Amino acid sequence: MKTVQTMLAEADAEVPRISPDEAKGLLGRADVLFLDVREPAEVAASGKVPGAVAVPRGLVEFRADPASKGQVLDTGLWRFTRHPNYFGDACVWWGLSFIAFSAWPGVLTILSPLAMTWLLAKGTGKPLLEKDMASRRPGYADYVRRTSGFVPLPPKKLAHDTAS
Repeated sequence: MKTVQTMLAEADAEVPRISPDEAKGLLGRADVLFLDVREPAEVAASGKVPGAVAVPRGLVEFRADPASKGQVLDTGLWRFTRHPNYFGDACVWWGLSFIAFSAWPGVLTILSPLAMTWLLAKGTGKPLLEKDMASRRPGYADYVRRTSGFVPLPPKKLAHDTAS
């Protein structure tokens, strides 16, 4: 069975390296996909690549590794929240609303971030995704017990975590 490192080395040998100027020339082409595998902190520090699909490298490596099949991703952002993407979406809605709140009519948009946060955390987002996750991924129940479901928080210590 190939490891992630082996697959990355093989991909690195096959995929040609291009300069930043060559990459800029490819932006916007329908036959080109830019995949930004930087972690969120790196993207926040240096900005997004226009038109790129952002997927944190940790998630790419986890999903690509055959040994992780059926396992739970509990490193990186997923150590602090089971749904970092949903939390990020809610933050975007609240950020846009705070900008809108600076003018009187913008205050009327308060229902938008409230509704989206509820849908993501309690409505159709997280609950539907997690509905049968424990039956598909061993260890998910423990992950739920120690990891925040929405807001990123330090993981809880479980009794069997401290016994070892």
